[in-house]
Amino acid sequence: MEISTTRRGFIKGLIAVGSLLVLPATLLAAMVRPKAAFDSKEIDASIKSLFGDAVVEASDKVNLKVPEIAENGAVVPITISTDIEGVESISVVIDNNPNPLSAIFNLTDAVAAEVSTRVKMGKSSPVRAMVKANGKIYFTTKEVKVTIGGCGG
Repeated sequence: MEISTTRRGFIKGLIAVGSLLVLPATLLAAMVRPKAAFDSKEIDASIKSLFGDAVVEASDKVNLKVPEIAENGAVVPITISTDIEGVESISVVIDNNPNPLSAIFNLTDAVAAEVSTRVKMGKSSPVRAMVKANGKIYFTTKEVKVTIGGCGG
């Protein structure tokens, strides 16, 4: 096998190595993603699929920042944070969306328990921020009114 010293050969080599690194990451993401929880059309089934029989309790230690009125349901900003120790994941559940589970963020102790994202909302709905920590599930809920539909509305 001849080693190419041209720029074209170098770029081909980088692409080959990059594709080898991307493939395992894609396969790992497919194995870790809780498909049943994301595909569920019902809130209770989605939460049970995601957390099993873990105790779910309301908590004022979960902070949810979301607008009361979303002028465009296609882009609703959400920020969730908490000071609870041992956070494993933060999830976003939107009750009236076709698929209530909108996002899951898996965390470690090496990062602050704060996430921000944007979600689609088809219509006005309660939004739940759910934090898994130490085998328990803590949540808070806020109502968001949508004036222009985002996902099918």
